[in-house]
Amino acid sequence: MAKFRITAVVAATSVLLLPLFAPAMADTTVTADLQPTNDSGASGTATLTATDDGQLTVVVRVRGLVPGQPHAQHIHGSVGGGHFMCPSMADDSDGDGILTNEEAAGEYGTIFLSLTTRGDVSPGSGLALERMPVADSSGRFSYSRTITAEDVPPGLLNNLSEVHVVQHGIDVNDNDRYDLSGLGESTFAKNLGVAGVPEEATNPATCGVITGAGAQMPSDGGVETGGGPGGQVNILPAALGGLFLLLSTAALFARRRRPVRLDRGDG
Repeated sequence: MAKFRITAVVAATSVLLLPLFAPAMADTTVTADLQPTNDSGASGTATLTATDDGQLTVVVRVRGLVPGQPHAQHIHGSVGGGHFMCPSMADDSDGDGILTNEEAAGEYGTIFLSLTTRGDVSPGSGLALERMPVADSSGRFSYSRTITAEDVPPGLLNNLSEVHVVQHGIDVNDNDRYDLSGLGESTFAKNLGVAGVPEEATNPATCGVITGAGAQMPSDGGVETGGGPGGQVNILPAALGGLFLLLSTAALFARRRRPVRLDRGDG
């Protein structure tokens, strides 16, 4: 009888201890319903799958974007708490009917990952348009990439419910390209000393908050967004990332690569 009791205790203890020795996380999939901003007419879905080996697979399918143009896209938001949401026209602080990147960023927060087609995925590649997906002649693209564990920011996989996906690039004058005649020069770029970048290329086109396993509903108010893993805002890397981002964009516009079709004139 004593032997039976000891065995039972050991078995019960093993069951209780199993979660402690289980993998840190199982595969988790969340989704974002991409909705238009700036009356872009674009929409789609983004699916994020975190695997127990620390990788992140991102699949994006979207339609209604500017045809033939690259569209910067990122994972934004807050991990470890805080408010997060997509921007609305209530964020149009100057009342001109257009949400700039500066106005919208107060809601969607900092960049955690740049969803490029190849190479670097850090915030420094946030506007590396030569490595962003390009919409086809119908304004659609399908994007799929698995980001290796070493490139995924610490803590992100455990907090996928607190981030969201943003895409950029609009065409306000309906000429199927980004140009200065649409909205003029990007104030976001100009304020950091980079001239000649069309505002159309940097303004948000879609945004989607995460739903799915463990995801919460987005906050109804507040502007406490951004920050790094663990809920702490890491200002220096974010600022440096923004600077590198703009320098890479300036270099791209200077090279005037053909696939980007950026037009600075009035035509």
